[in-house]
Amino acid sequence: MIKLDYTYQNVFQMVDTQFKATLEMLIPLVIMEIIKSRNISEKEAFELLYSSFLYSKLEIESTKLWHLSQLTLANLLNEEIETGTIIFPEEV
Repeated sequence: MIKLDYTYQNVFQMVDTQFKATLEMLIPLVIMEIIKSRNISEKEAFELLYSSFLYSKLEIESTKLWHLSQLTLANLLNEEIETGTIIFPEEV
């Protein structure tokens, strides 16, 4: 039984590692879109994204927000900033 628990733990760690890698590839692309759409510095774009409600949901794998394009994510962030709310696309 201990070996089985260890195996499940390793599977969850692998999934978590893969998700983190996905975010690490996606975030810079989203940042570039934010910089373009808001005409701000990279530092400001990171601060906006990381302090947003959108990011708090993006970093939860089960929300599936990471499936969205970088443009869609940047647009959702702009929506959050401008209106204070986000309407997530139905495909999420």
